[in-house]
Order: sequence, then C-alpha cells, then structure tokens
Amino acid sequence: MDSSLMIWSMKPQMRAYRFVGHKDAVLCVHFSPSGHLVASGSRDKTVRLWIPSIKGESTVFKAHTATVRSVHFSSDGQSLVTASDDKTIKVWMVHRQKFLFSLSQHINWVRCARFSPDGRLIVSSSDDKTVKLWDKTSRECIHSFCEHGGFVNHVDFHPSGNCIAAGGTDSTVKLWDVRMNRLLQHYQVHSSVVNSLSFHPSGNYLVTASSDSTLKILDLLEGRLLYTLHGHQGPATCVAFSRDGDFFASGGSDEQVMVWKTNFDTDYGDVVKPQKYGSSVDGTHGTGQSEMDCGIHHKKTKTQDSGRTHEQQDEETSLANTLEHILGQLDVLTQTVSILEQRLTLTEDKLKECLENQQKILQNKTN
Repeated sequence: MDSSLMIWSMKPQMRAYRFVGHKDAVLCVHFSPSGHLVASGSRDKTVRLWIPSIKGESTVFKAHTATVRSVHFSSDGQSLVTASDDKTIKVWMVHRQKFLFSLSQHINWVRCARFSPDGRLIVSSSDDKTVKLWDKTSRECIHSFCEHGGFVNHVDFHPSGNCIAAGGTDSTVKLWDVRMNRLLQHYQVHSSVVNSLSFHPSGNYLVTASSDSTLKILDLLEGRLLYTLHGHQGPATCVAFSRDGDFFASGGSDEQVMVWKTNFDTDYGDVVKPQKYGSSVDGTHGTGQSEMDCGIHHKKTKTQDSGRTHEQQDEETSLANTLEHILGQLDVLTQTVSILEQRLTLTEDKLKECLENQQKILQNKTN
C-alpha cells in the first residue's frame, strides 16, 4: 500500500532492495521464469517491468484504464497476462511491452489471471462470481465455472495444467478438472474470505491465505485439511510456494512478510491411495477421498539407466544451465534496451518542448 515493492535476498546479511516508481498501491508482483525480470501492477493503472538489481531500473506502460490487480509471466517468459478493474484481461509481449490482445467477457472487476503451465490456456477470476477458462490461440472463452457464491479473489493452475483451484469471498476453495469441466473438490476450511492460494510444485498440496488470519495446508491426495498456521495478526492477504517447494511466503495486513519452511512431507506423493470423486471437506470433518487424477502422481520413481554415462548426463545438465543463463541475460538486455528507448523518448520530448519554448520567446521578441 506504500506504492513500493521490495526485493528480498534469502541469503543472510544481504540487504533488501526497495523499488519506487508506482504512484499508488502496488497490488501484485511476479518474477519471470529466469528470475531476471519482475513485473508489478498498481492502482495507478500501470504495469512496470523491473531489473531486480541495486539500480532498480524499470520500464512502465499504461496497461489498463483502472487498477491492475494481477500480473503473470508465461512459463517461457515471453508473454505477460494482466487483469484489471476495467473488467478486462490483457496479454502482452514482454519484449518492448507490445500489446497483443484483450479478453473481455467478465462483467465486473477481474481479480486474477494466470497462464497454464504449457501457455495454451488462461484462467481468470472475477467479482462477477465466475472463473473463466480461455484459449490463448483462439482468444475465446471455452468455459465459465459458476459454483462460487461470492467474488472470486484468486485462481491458479495445478502444476500438471489439468485442473485449477480458486478461492473467494464465500470462504471456500474449489478445484475443477479443466478437461471435463467438472468440480473435483470443495473445501470449507476458512471462517472468512480466501484471498490467495498456491499449489506445491509436487501438485499434492495447496496452501491458502484468508482474512481469518490463518494459512491452511490442504492435502489434495486425501482431500483433507492437513495444517492450520497462525502467524499473521489480521488478514493474510497473499501466499506462494517457492519454485522448488522447500519454502512458502505469506503477506498480511499486519505489514509482515513471513517465510515458512515446508516440512510437512519430505517424500512427496509417497502414499497415493485409490481415489473417488466428489470430496467435500469442512473444518470439522475433514474426511473422504477424492479423485485428483489431474496430475497428482507418485514422485518416488526409479529411473531406468538407458546406457547413458554420468559424463553424458553432466554434459546435458551443464548445457541446460548454460542455455538458461543465456536466456536470462537476453531478458536483461532486452529490458535494458526498453529502458534506454523510454529515456530517449523522454529526452526527445523535452528537447521538442525546449525548442517550442525558444520559438515562442523569439516570436514574442520579434513582435
């Protein structure tokens, strides 16, 4: 709410970076997959792309005609999807922040928008009480989920891309299979608004943040509440797992950011039981199994050595790391070019203004 964003280093004794540029509250942030760019959306109607370094340089573009509630990079880092109180979802090319297209079937504020892991679908949630699934190529809404009884604050894809989860002001969390467009699970574990949620990378767990001040860990394999976490003094407004799932971070109205160690399961998916459809979990019962065949599997699998040597595997890993580094550097270079272009434009505008002023002065003197 103080119009700034902070980049925190997880290394001890490292200072945090405070980035200032937005003219009003910053409501959403997201790292690019490479980690070399950060997108932020604000009540000032703009989106900024930052290079997360000590200089804190950014490019800015007016993305919407109202508050920007959500920003999210595609898994390849090439596209950005934004959602706004102007009732639209917009998709942008990250390079030069080129506008691609707009999705506009919601009839109220759009709170959240996310790309699917493969980048082919977009899911959005809105104050019109719907969750909409969009095809990125055809730009059409392919399904609307209308089971929520209130505003839908947050939505996200399961790591498999086969199902989605959403939470909202009706205090529930719902999961749908996006291939069959049917409700898989329904959780009534919070006593107030659900503000945010995040899937564990294994796909077997979901963490939720609520205005009842708690975080909840849901076991999706067994369809039950696993843990309730008390830490925030007041509404817990956001939560997210780290990319490797070892940590999760939460933020709240108490101005605190908390980082939690994920230690509820060291061997993800070690027990996968036969599963059935139609689980419903509340805060008292927490029973029943559920069919979560949308990508929750054993993680404990033995790899078959197909004759490849350790040296070959090391070479492949090294090559993959090198390519990832090159892509990250390209992100920084293209963003730096964009920053310089914006500065040049500003300089040109100022020069034109100076010349116009000089001409006016000369005309006045001549008269």
